[in-house]
Parts: sequence; structure tokens; C-alpha cells
Amino acid sequence: MSSNLDIDPAAQPPGEDPADPVAPVADELAAVQAQLQEAREAQLRALAEMENVRKRAQRDVESAHRFAVERFAADMIEVRDTLELGLAAAGAAPEAAKFVEGAQATLRMVDKAFERAGIAVLDPAGQSFNPDFHEAIMTQPTAEHPVGSVLTVVQKGFTLNGRLLRPARVVIARGPDPAS
Repeated sequence: MSSNLDIDPAAQPPGEDPADPVAPVADELAAVQAQLQEAREAQLRALAEMENVRKRAQRDVESAHRFAVERFAADMIEVRDTLELGLAAAGAAPEAAKFVEGAQATLRMVDKAFERAGIAVLDPAGQSFNPDFHEAIMTQPTAEHPVGSVLTVVQKGFTLNGRLLRPARVVIARGPDPAS
């Protein structure tokens, strides 16, 4: 005769030992801990992504501040070029002395404004050719200067906080032509 407390081992779910009532709780605890670990990892990934977005936005804002004047600076470069051309054209003519003096003062003011805005003039005369900052418009044979050096600056270049606005247009040295 069997009592109500007798448990048929075949009636137990697989993996459960009727003598160990803690086993189902341990399995459930392990599953909950795995879910908790996954949630923690997801939270860490979300925090890292938020930090990356914040840093990226901060870099974008800093870049916008540093380079906001880029278009205006490009326009002002043309003004500076025109001032220099006017000074060169006036030369030392006595009737142009007041004009030259005024243009030189204006050019100094433009250069100071450029400096405050982070705009630097590239005048590479005598330096080695650098394709990142110079544009070679021609080469010229010479024995007096090293091959690849800048002989003449046709048009000065400009950078804005290290970023190239306009390359310097230059004539570079090449080796002397062989005698015919």
C-alpha cells in the first residue's frame, strides 16, 4: 500500500532530484544571474556609447569654433594678396609714398587679425618642397640650390589652426640641365 507522501520517481521532472529540493532554486538562480550579467554588460556598452557620443560632440563643437572663420578667412586672404600686389606695384615712387605707408599699416593690421584668428602665412622660400603645403607650378634648373628646394614663392599659402586653407604656389629647384 502506498501513502500520499510517496513520490513516484518517474513523475518528477527530469533533472530534479526529489531528495534535493534546492536544485531547482539553484538552476533558477544561475539563470537570473546570467540575465543580470547580460544586463550589466548592456548597461556598460550603453554608458560607453554615451561617453563616445559626448566626446564626439565635444570635438565637433571645438572644431566648429576653431574653423568657423574658414570661409571668411579665405576671402580675407584675397584682400591681403591685393594689398601686397598694390605695395609691389607702387614701388618706391615718391608720389605713392603716402599710399604705400597706408597700405603697409593696413597689411600689418590684417596680419595681426590673422594671427589672433589662428591664420598663419606660408612663405616657404628656401625650404624643401612639401606637397602637403606647397603646390609646384614649375621646376627650374639650378646648380646653386639643392634639388627639391623652393626657389621662388609665386603666391603665399595660408593655414588656419594647422589646417591648410591655400597651398603656397612655388617654383622648385631641379638639377642643372646637361650641356648639349
